[in-house]
Amino acid sequence: MAYGCVYTIGVCDGITMGHEGMKYSLASREIIADSIEVMVEAHRFDGMVMIPSCDKITPGHLMAAGRIDIPTIVVTGGPMLPGFVDDKMRDLISVSEGVGAYQSGGISKREIYELEEGACCGAGSCAGLFTANTMAAMTEALGFSLPGCGTVHAVDAKKMRLAKMSGMQIMNLIKHGVGARSIADRRSFENAVMVDMAIGGSTNTTLHLPAIAREFGVSLPLSTFDELSRRTPHLVNLRPGGSNFLLDLERAGGIHAVMERLSSKLHTDTSTVTGKTLGENLREFVIINPKTNKEIIATLEEPLHGEGGIAVLKGNLAPGGSVVKQSAVSEKMLVHAGPARVFESEESCMKVIMMGDITPGDVIIIRYEGPKGGHGMREMLSPTAALAGAGLIESVALITDGRFSGGTRGPCIGHVTPEAADMGPIALVEDGDLIEINIPERTLNVKLDAETLKEREENWKPPERELKGYLARYQKMVSSASNGCVIE
Repeated sequence: MAYGCVYTIGVCDGITMGHEGMKYSLASREIIADSIEVMVEAHRFDGMVMIPSCDKITPGHLMAAGRIDIPTIVVTGGPMLPGFVDDKMRDLISVSEGVGAYQSGGISKREIYELEEGACCGAGSCAGLFTANTMAAMTEALGFSLPGCGTVHAVDAKKMRLAKMSGMQIMNLIKHGVGARSIADRRSFENAVMVDMAIGGSTNTTLHLPAIAREFGVSLPLSTFDELSRRTPHLVNLRPGGSNFLLDLERAGGIHAVMERLSSKLHTDTSTVTGKTLGENLREFVIINPKTNKEIIATLEEPLHGEGGIAVLKGNLAPGGSVVKQSAVSEKMLVHAGPARVFESEESCMKVIMMGDITPGDVIIIRYEGPKGGHGMREMLSPTAALAGAGLIESVALITDGRFSGGTRGPCIGHVTPEAADMGPIALVEDGDLIEINIPERTLNVKLDAETLKEREENWKPPERELKGYLARYQKMVSSASNGCVIE
């Protein structure tokens, strides 16, 4: 048997954050899937061992797996160990929020320098439950990684052992003709969503899981996330919504320990790449650190929150839906009303935040950052982290048709659809309009009557932005955030 390697592009969100380069990040997911399809189909591979890591790379790989439908096993790269600064474990978000803290006088120039130097200390995807590590967890929950793979750190020898075992297991999958589509079905994706809700994962899963499911012939509408969130409790308190790191979850038993807690709710008869069902894997699973397991992973009887990590909000400001990581929102901001502060781009908003011109109670609106209007739907970690660093995350809300980093916390509502470029209501909001947010009731409204919105719609003109190359093609073909931003 011949062996071959296929390499894909890999945009680093850490490098692209906060500038025009981030417009290419989400859009790269489709290129990754397409490039794998071209190379694997052209060279007639019998099976694939995929080794992805970062935010859009893992979803792109899984999309290709469903499309090609040959035996596939995934070895995700693994989290980075947390850094250690000022006697505390730190991560990338510590640096991002440190920028806001420094700008507002909360920390010194020396302290921000130490964070920059020490927070990210080696190989792996960022140390909290941000998008990359959330997608690694989803990969394991879907059944495509060997048990334990999703949280084993990049520098841990266990990762090498799992990689070797994965190489051996792919030969069994090829021998028995177990294609990717025979591993994941509708129930597998429901399992992944429930695990996502239990761990409080990144809101980006509401883009990636539907896109992956589509390649497997499964429909996974946005409503499914909210339905499953309402009946799946939040069990794990991880960064950015909590104080624990991926390292803590790994020591507590990882994703299979979470699934063991959820086993009464999961579809345990689903297939996995081990050749056994999820239920069989869980029966063989051994918790080696029982004390840590109990400390880090709550029980169904005494959860951290009665509902899952993500909520889907709708209303006259988001008729097609919007998403918020409710597990990372302070109780005092679950219901909020305040005046709109409207910005036409991330940069214009960031400038005002850094000037200290945001008032407690404000509701920031950043629009024309959706998949079409933003030409790529940028993650906007910079403004949300700056708000957190300035101490405003419990008094200021942010709403956008763009999206957020998995490292975002607080009342930050993204993926508003229809987006501004599609003349969604978010395009019609003006400074001073009263915005009403009610996360428990799942509502997001601007206090304007239909007649006023109609008058503004008649005078609406989108901003003109020059576009060329790949993003021009992407803008013409990409679907809305509520459909996973897939290419139609």
